[in-house]
Amino acid sequence: MKVLRWLDEHLEEYMLILLSVIAVVIVFYQVFMRYVMGDSSRWSEELARYLFIWLIYIGISYGVKRQRHISVDALSMVLSARGKVILNIIANMLFLFFAVFMVFYGYQVMMYIFDRGQTSAGLGLPMGYVYAAGPVGMALTSVRLIQHLIKQFRRLLAGDLEDVEEEFEEQIKQS
Repeated sequence: MKVLRWLDEHLEEYMLILLSVIAVVIVFYQVFMRYVMGDSSRWSEELARYLFIWLIYIGISYGVKRQRHISVDALSMVLSARGKVILNIIANMLFLFFAVFMVFYGYQVMMYIFDRGQTSAGLGLPMGYVYAAGPVGMALTSVRLIQHLIKQFRRLLAGDLEDVEEEFEEQIKQS
């Protein structure tokens, strides 16, 4: 259980840190090779690009986990606490629908690319691994959305709406 709790709390953070560190080192290497050594390598530029793709998709999940994804708060300002929770549930359900759609079709595209045997030019890396970023990132996003939906439904059913206004104000300040 400790491992699952740790993964729930830190998975995206550590993936983002690891991918960022690797990307920074590779970009530094690319800049060094190009401007100091006068020679550039194709593989480093390509790998950095693929790492940034993975960073974006894992970052979406992290943003959802921390509830820092983009939202329009104008309608929420005129709603009651109960209305805010209901609107948030609707928004998360729509986002979940989109994320599941992306997992389903992203997986199909990824498998198609793997089946065709397409590889990248510089690394010779199977391109299916690059295309896997979408389904993996959106699957993590789906898990985080489901976690939020469960909390929101429990809160709504329990009538625990006292802190909604403060949380809403805090979200506005942080965005």
